[in-house]
Amino acid sequence: MSNETKRDVFEKALRKWDDLVHSCGLQGEEAHGGCEFDPILIKYKKDYDAALPDDLPVIPKVVADWIEKCKHDGTSVGDMLCSERRPEKMRDWMVLTPGTYEFNQRRYAEHQDLVARAWLDGYVVEEEK
Repeated sequence: MSNETKRDVFEKALRKWDDLVHSCGLQGEEAHGGCEFDPILIKYKKDYDAALPDDLPVIPKVVADWIEKCKHDGTSVGDMLCSERRPEKMRDWMVLTPGTYEFNQRRYAEHQDLVARAWLDGYVVEEEK
């Protein structure tokens, strides 16, 4: 596994592209100022910095609604995950094996992590079936 970040890959691609521009014979003002490359690169770097991560958690709408309500109300992430406070549909999604009423410890742990990541990093709402 590499320690290289998406930003590292992006920066490396920009450097390679800049090298390619220069290798095609465009130099100095022609390569940068004359062709307006610098403002374009600066714009894309800013857009990249502002973009959402590629791997946002995907959660059901009921979970997204609960996260937003808790954030709006000033509830902590710990209290948001508290089983006594969660809406029933969210609780069922987090802990029950689909199609049953059986508690699933592994699912519960995975969904707690997923909801916490969604709270911190943002999320994508799952398409309704």
